[in-house]
Amino acid sequence: MKKPKQQFEVLSPDGFGIEMDSNYKTIEEAQTALDKFVKRYEAQGYYSTIQNGERVRISISEIAGLCKIIELKK
Repeated sequence: MKKPKQQFEVLSPDGFGIEMDSNYKTIEEAQTALDKFVKRYEAQGYYSTIQNGERVRISISEIAGLCKIIELKK
């Protein structure tokens, strides 16, 4: 019996995927995508989101810790 292929997704602090149609085959690919995601915000120094109707700025040093790498079940 074939073992199901693992796939991973990276969720932003908002709980959405960080890229459209982005299922990563390995945890390493997902981590690389997360690193690139954080790097995109380095110039402005923060990630902006809305929480409880209020705009919130998440510092660049906290973004990765608030993202999640999840395994997708097939």
